[in-house]
Amino acid sequence: MTRLLLAPDKFKGSLTAAEVVAALSRGLSDTAPDTEITACPIADGGDGTVDAALAAGATAQPATVTGPTGEPRETVWALEDTTAVLELADSVGLKALPGEELAPRDASSRGLGELILAAVRAGAREIVVGLGGSASTDAGAGLLQALGARLLTADGEDIAPGLAGLEALASVDLSPALAALEGASLIAANDVANPLLGDDGAAAVYGPQKGLGPEVVTAADRTLAAAAALLDSSGEATRAEGAGAAGGVGFALLLLGATQRSGADVVLELAGFDARLAAADLVVTGEGKLDAQTLQGKGPAEVARRAAAAGLPVLAVAGAVTLEPAELASAGIDEAFDLVSRAADVPDAIARGEALLEEVGREMGRALPALLGDSGAASSPLP
Repeated sequence: MTRLLLAPDKFKGSLTAAEVVAALSRGLSDTAPDTEITACPIADGGDGTVDAALAAGATAQPATVTGPTGEPRETVWALEDTTAVLELADSVGLKALPGEELAPRDASSRGLGELILAAVRAGAREIVVGLGGSASTDAGAGLLQALGARLLTADGEDIAPGLAGLEALASVDLSPALAALEGASLIAANDVANPLLGDDGAAAVYGPQKGLGPEVVTAADRTLAAAAALLDSSGEATRAEGAGAAGGVGFALLLLGATQRSGADVVLELAGFDARLAAADLVVTGEGKLDAQTLQGKGPAEVARRAAAAGLPVLAVAGAVTLEPAELASAGIDEAFDLVSRAADVPDAIARGEALLEEVGREMGRALPALLGDSGAASSPLP
């Protein structure tokens, strides 16, 4: 029996990773009914990170936190033994903005700090924080405040939320936040190498997608620099790779002693990917778009790298594929299937995503003989 490992990421704005797995499985079962399918939905630290942990057996923990612009936000985090998995995207990310209306100066990371505190109080001792999809550029000030840090104006008042509040920061005391985390370790899961400041920093690179116009990016960077001078006297965290992740939330986590790890690596570890890989004959991965960014350490690229290193053939599926065959091959992907070429246009591909994925699954099932020998073990890749 052929053993197939399905390990796709989400199709952003369309389908969750679990929905992608389900649709592909239905198609594969039509044309390769003897295939044994193992589901392993993945993520890379952004939207879908908690879902991947839950699919791997963690327990859902509902919570109500402060949303990015102050409204209550219902969210879920995951707990397995003493390891908690939290996701910025669903609590204070762009997707959590009411009406998806950008709030570049007022959006805050406070709700993520509330989730961290809830995890500690629930007994978590290792807290994995997925950092993708942030709505704010507050250097993690809201997160620090939620944990008890004192971030004060010149009048001794708590600063207001967001970048606007950060402009009034005059003094800091992180000791209450550090005390709240005593006995717990933080892991910042992301694949961003940006420092907090400068042309490659949080405001310049990620501010525009959160609504910061070009005319205010320089001022926002100055605000972050002034805040960093108070929060990080050594400048070590400010200059560190990854400090600019999630509008500076990466910086705040570094101040709290967090260890930075690749989001893809962390999620694959949580999902028990390597053990599942060892029992597979072929791997299928994918995401909404296979492009140059995919090759920069994103989940599907790491899945393909590990599978290829194990000598297994790899198929990929995406809404759109812009990588050349040589680029796919160098990433360890034997063949890629897209949805857009099967649809009238991109909106049609999104609307019919599940049906098109079933079609791809059927095509993959028919391709298995070219990839696998009679025993189900890998033979030779497709030409």
